[in-house]
Amino acid sequence: MTADHSSGAPQYQVAAVRRALAEDDRTAEQGIKVTVRGDTILLSGDVECARRRDEIAEVVHEVVPAMRIYNDIKVTEAGEPTGREEFR
Repeated sequence: MTADHSSGAPQYQVAAVRRALAEDDRTAEQGIKVTVRGDTILLSGDVECARRRDEIAEVVHEVVPAMRIYNDIKVTEAGEPTGREEFR
C-alpha cells in the first residue's frame, strides 16, 4: 500500500508521483510531465494507447488519492510509416 502524499509541498508530491510512475510495473513511465496546482495534479505528455493513459491516472490516484487529477495525456498512434522519408 502506498503512502498518501496529498499533503505536503508540491515538489514532494511531484517527486512521489514521478517515482511511482517510474517504478510501478503497470506504467514504468518517465516521459510524463507532472505539475501540481493547488489541489490538482496535471499530467501531460504522449502515450501509445488509451489503456496506458488510464493506467497512469490510476497509479497517480493511488499516490495522491485526495487530489484531483487533470489528465491531459495525449494518445498518439505509432503505426507503420505511410510513405518514404527523404533526408537532405
